[in-house]
Amino acid sequence: MQGIEGQNSATTTAAAAGGGGLYTLPPARFSSEDILFCIDVDPECLVEMKVTGPNGRPFTRLDTIKQGILLFIHSKLAINPDHRFAFTVLGKSVSWLRKEFSGEVDAALSAFRGLSADSSSSGQADLTQLFRIAAHEAKKSRAQNRILRVILMYCRSSVPPQHQWLATQKVFTLDVIYLHDKPGPDNCPQKVYDSLVEALELVTEYEGYIYESGQGLTRILLRHMCILLSHPQQRCVQDDVDVPKSLTKKSPTTESASVDESAPVSSQ
Repeated sequence: MQGIEGQNSATTTAAAAGGGGLYTLPPARFSSEDILFCIDVDPECLVEMKVTGPNGRPFTRLDTIKQGILLFIHSKLAINPDHRFAFTVLGKSVSWLRKEFSGEVDAALSAFRGLSADSSSSGQADLTQLFRIAAHEAKKSRAQNRILRVILMYCRSSVPPQHQWLATQKVFTLDVIYLHDKPGPDNCPQKVYDSLVEALELVTEYEGYIYESGQGLTRILLRHMCILLSHPQQRCVQDDVDVPKSLTKKSPTTESASVDESAPVSSQ
């Protein structure tokens, strides 16, 4: 068990019926995060979702990713305004979109104005440069008593990503959101997903989460982004995550059976 941020007491006395025991609960402060988004700009990011915008134009995966990131940033800053964000894009390799980490929402909006699909990036993506950038930035974050997290937004269904990285280098946390097509003759989303899981387990320092969707529904991506709000230093393993809860309607039979027959019934 870890202490709550701002907790002053380091020692707690526990008393039991048969005697008392003294144990120490050292206060712990969870580090503020530097969060590096990496957005896939392969042409597959322009695949249309099953949602249309206010002008009647269908949302693309890239539109939905932008919306999800802005929701994430607003929510994360509401939790702790000391978090900061930067942005990279993934073509065949990785390049900076906005290198300076900032806690300003306007910085994200400014970065998104220059964000578009790259027709030349089609094919296999190499994550090696992303991991190099993240490792370099993680050292700078640690020097400021912060931690670094990478959130990869991946959209390719036909070719698994590749990388060259040593398993001993775990200095940042990696989360992945994977939007993909349905399985078919020209794609292999399961193979791509397995490759992303392998990469995550190889590089992540704290518990990293990976979520996928091939349904083309914006609400599913937004739900996954909400789960990623969880701080890496406070996480359980992904298999134990039981949110969001499923909301099921009670059947009339169940509702009537739950009524206490001895209770008076209103005539109104």
